Amino acid sequence: MHRDEPIEKHTIAVLVDNEAGVLARVIGLFSGRGYNIESLTVAEVNHTEGLSRITIVTSGTPAVIEQIKAQLERLVPVHKVGDLTTEGPSVEREMALVKVASTGDHRVESLRLADAFRARVIDTTTGSFTFEITGDSAKIDAFVDLMKPLGLVDVSRTGVVAIKRGPEAM
Repeated sequence: MHRDEPIEKHTIAVLVDNEAGVLARVIGLFSGRGYNIESLTVAEVNHTEGLSRITIVTSGTPAVIEQIKAQLERLVPVHKVGDLTTEGPSVEREMALVKVASTGDHRVESLRLADAFRARVIDTTTGSFTFEITGDSAKIDAFVDLMKPLGLVDVSRTGVVAIKRGPEAM
């Protein structure tokens, strides 16, 4: 590996059997080799065939990313590995719940910003709002940063979900 190789962020989709221990094996592949997982989502996508989709956002040099994909493909319960970063256009989204506790002008400003970001109020009390926001990770980061001075108290994020554009399946 060359030291001057760029570090790239990649979104990798993995179609696996929906069975106990599969997620632990995938995560073990990353942790055992010192690869960082920046985002991880998993859910059953085909109940009839018992398949789940794991979406992983990770960073590394091109050689490391290729090594990760090759190692994932060798895991027994893995049916398919796709690199959504390199295999053509894709769509990525994340959802977050953002709780802001404030009163007065800060409360009004948090509502104004939520409207600008198309975040929805899903819970309210006399002293707080919980917003739901969906978009790319940068949009959610920006919203959270703007809420910090207005009374941000908690954030829960789903992690990235992604899919290729166009008519083809993974």
